[in-house]
Amino acid sequence: MSGAPASAAGGSPGAKGATGAPGASGAPGASGASGASGASGASGGPGASGGPGAAGAPDGAKTPRGGKLGAAAVNQASLWNIANILTMIRLVLVPGFVVLMLADGGYDPAMRAWAWAAFAVAMITDIFDGHLARTYNLVTDFGKIADPIADKAIMGAALICLSGLGDLPWWVTIVILGRELGVTLLRFVVIRYGVIPASRGGKLKTLAQGTAVGMYILPLTGLLASLRFWVMGVAIILTVVTGLDYVRQAVVLRRRGIAERRAAAAEAER
Repeated sequence: MSGAPASAAGGSPGAKGATGAPGASGAPGASGASGASGASGASGGPGASGGPGAAGAPDGAKTPRGGKLGAAAVNQASLWNIANILTMIRLVLVPGFVVLMLADGGYDPAMRAWAWAAFAVAMITDIFDGHLARTYNLVTDFGKIADPIADKAIMGAALICLSGLGDLPWWVTIVILGRELGVTLLRFVVIRYGVIPASRGGKLKTLAQGTAVGMYILPLTGLLASLRFWVMGVAIILTVVTGLDYVRQAVVLRRRGIAERRAAAAEAER
């Protein structure tokens, strides 16, 4: 302020907050008013902490960057976000896949090729919707329920159709679907103690299952027809091994959760 016209005279009216001016200690412009330390933009004044321009104030408040990002995430996580739309597409593809798979008795090569295309799109969307939901915080209650249903529906429809047409033994369908339903039920049983995360083996299992079932959907012959048998064998092994691993994780999680609850109860009684 030194050298500015407003501070040239000690009692100049324009020098709010200067020594001896109306903003001096005890004067109307004193601390907390429009003068010295309470001047406009200073602590306690308009634009200061607690004032209209301060954080949490109604007018011109500066929201922290994290708050803006959090609000944006909440707005994005609506029902009609991209992750949920992909899940809905997968659900719609299930009846379409079944119609294509069973058209003309299930042995029309062209219809089987279209059925494979529908199955492939469903499997691809399964990869992307979960990734998008986790990356961009688009997780919703609808997605939590619909995503696993869509996953099981498309795989179950493919397996049942293949077994019904005689292309795949029923015991393979029973093993795969039994494992999938069992793991889903297991997750709900231990949800009170925690969440069983998806493992790398589980992801490999999903890839192997999708590849094997896709090869059985296509009307392959020769070497590729023989190769799909071995790919399905790998998928079955991964299905069983990862299923047993989920059981192990569920037991460990339940024991740990019970121990923590007992320790918390004992601590509360002290």
